[in-house]
Amino acid sequence: MSKYVEMTHEQVMDACKKYMTKDQLDFVESAYEFAARAHEGQTRASGQPYIVHPTQVAGTLATLGLDPDTVAAGFLHDTVEDTPVTNDDIKEKFGPDVAFIVDGVTKLNKYEYKSHKEFLAENHRKMLIAMAKDLRVILVKLADRLHNMHTLEHLRPDKQRRIAAETLDIYAPLADRLGIGTIKWELEDMSFRYTNPDEYYKIVSLMDAKRSEREGYISDAIDYLRGTLDSLGIKYEISGRPKHIYSIYKKMVNKHKDFNEIYDLLAVRVIVPTVKDCYAVLGAVHTKWKPMPGRFKDYIAMPKANGYQSLHTTIIGPGGKPLEIQIRTKAMHQVAEYGVAAHWAYKRGNFDGVNAKDGGALDIGREILDLQKDSKNADEFMEAVHTDIFSDKVYVFTPRGEVYELPKGSVTLDFAYAIHTQVGDHAIGAKVNDKLVPLDYKLKNGDVVDILTQSNAKPSRDWSDMVKTSRARNKIRRYFREIDRDESVERGREEILNLLRENELKPAEYLTKDKIDEVLRHYSFKTEDDMCAAIGFGNMSALTVYNRLTADLRHQQEQAKQKELEEKIMTAGQQTAAATVIKKTSDADDKSKNKSKKGKGKKSDSLVVVQGLEDLDLHFAKCCNPVPGDPIVGYVTKGRGVTVHRADCRNVASSDPVNQGRLIDVAWNKISDDKQAGFNANFELFGYNRQKLLSDVINRLNSMTKNITNVSASVNDDNIAHFYITVEVKNAEQLNDIMAKLRDIPDVYDTKRTDN
Repeated sequence: MSKYVEMTHEQVMDACKKYMTKDQLDFVESAYEFAARAHEGQTRASGQPYIVHPTQVAGTLATLGLDPDTVAAGFLHDTVEDTPVTNDDIKEKFGPDVAFIVDGVTKLNKYEYKSHKEFLAENHRKMLIAMAKDLRVILVKLADRLHNMHTLEHLRPDKQRRIAAETLDIYAPLADRLGIGTIKWELEDMSFRYTNPDEYYKIVSLMDAKRSEREGYISDAIDYLRGTLDSLGIKYEISGRPKHIYSIYKKMVNKHKDFNEIYDLLAVRVIVPTVKDCYAVLGAVHTKWKPMPGRFKDYIAMPKANGYQSLHTTIIGPGGKPLEIQIRTKAMHQVAEYGVAAHWAYKRGNFDGVNAKDGGALDIGREILDLQKDSKNADEFMEAVHTDIFSDKVYVFTPRGEVYELPKGSVTLDFAYAIHTQVGDHAIGAKVNDKLVPLDYKLKNGDVVDILTQSNAKPSRDWSDMVKTSRARNKIRRYFREIDRDESVERGREEILNLLRENELKPAEYLTKDKIDEVLRHYSFKTEDDMCAAIGFGNMSALTVYNRLTADLRHQQEQAKQKELEEKIMTAGQQTAAATVIKKTSDADDKSKNKSKKGKGKKSDSLVVVQGLEDLDLHFAKCCNPVPGDPIVGYVTKGRGVTVHRADCRNVASSDPVNQGRLIDVAWNKISDDKQAGFNANFELFGYNRQKLLSDVINRLNSMTKNITNVSASVNDDNIAHFYITVEVKNAEQLNDIMAKLRDIPDVYDTKRTDN
């Protein structure tokens, strides 16, 4: 599979015939026919019929020797995403396993997400969670990405770079973690060609320049090595091993070496029947040639996380040149090339009754589900996957000899939390190889670690910056969230009580279950403690809750003043039957042409023209906070003159017919901006919760308005952040501009005006 060859449908079926029964072949054939009908008339960017792509995907899976369900899913993997076929259709015809795999590789609907980054992160999370439940999902996706990379030349350069970068970031590490070296190397080299073409072709040129010399050296080394191996009397296969371009580049960058200093450009691979034979060959090689210090690795005794096993040694070979030799069994070689797929095929022999959800020794499924449980959003989840799963590993031991695998760069505190949360929470230090070390000691391969604890010890807040693994960091943060939450709940509850007392109100009358439940529903909180914690953390204002709790009282106070104003209006002989002015599409400019005399009184009087009335008190409604430019209507309020509402205010629109008679025509009066006071305006913002979303929103607000009156927020079970914002603006135009620019923030998907 190292060299790509496009397969026909017949060739795919021939590959399946090598290990499938007739019934299984018929099942796979029916999947091809179904996909061919579904994709009929569709073409790829290359101009080829679309069915060519799923055929190549199925061909890769068949070459890996995967089960009929997986190969069928390879044929069907794009039908739900790109044709009218539904997942229910797949389930009905091909069964729940095939339907699950197809759904796992099907992208989410893009219109649900504000930013492309959020869309990609959610898609990757969906795929990885499905993979954790059934590894065949990622095998289909890897085969899909492999063919897409082979046809990347037909896309625009910007798409080529984006897809290649995503492949290096996500799919090549996944192939590596699953041990599928034959796909990993191809994905890396092809991606490298598009992400860094200058370095790619530079290395290709350097390799080509001395190819014949290198091949001659390898041939001589193999001939020389055969004599040594023949003397052992064992069966063996020997060959030169090509070095991959991206691997050379990484070594040049990471180890700061020139091309000529990469020793394992020259390598020989020896495959023998048994593990015993591996060590026999190693002994013979080291007897014949001098090994280079520090260049021996025993991956048989200490396999890699993906199951890879082999002996690696670098010797001073013929002519005094370094030569790497890899020694492994045939079974090890199959695992090195095909990873988990080889595990299934080699161990089981066939797929009759195989539980394809079994990942063997690979524990990646459990790791992914643990990270999903501890992550607040898709971005945090993907960051944790990169840190804890895709990174290079170190292997350390407990004093009992138990092996723990941790990301490279992990410290003793990471190890403590890997053992158990309580061990981490009570850790005070560690012994590594019987020497006392601090909790930030960086672990190395082979370290024997003994964590020291005290029952009264507690985590420190700076620990979250010390650890490497997301798992440890999340456990530390969870500890402090629990502590901080208790304090915040009490602080928030006290703020509400103080507001009620300051306004000479009895808390017992306003903190009833019914009133509190109404506030919880309005602001999407589960419990009273959640609401109080939000206030205590500073994510919500106590005044906001107070206003909701006392809304009925304030309404009653306004009604009590109504009669006085009605008498004043009757004395002036004015009629106030202007209820028909309520409409959301009122034109404020037309109203401003009304030549009625301006009302006298408060500063706000000069901003609004009231039909046929003068010398009246004018107030702007707090429930809807109208600003110049909003369609407005006046409401005759007892004892308080006329209250100006937005025409779409729910308090006005829902008033009964009697109160509708209290509505009068009002309009904005034109005043220059430099003489106009600021107005508070309320609106809501919705977005996908992530780190720094709150600070991004506040920073954007600060750049557009001088006064932010209130910002409060809550997060629901679906990780949707819901902000309530009050800002000071000059007019509706400025407010609309603010809301529009907030929608440009990544992960914010909507803003809208709201009542108080």
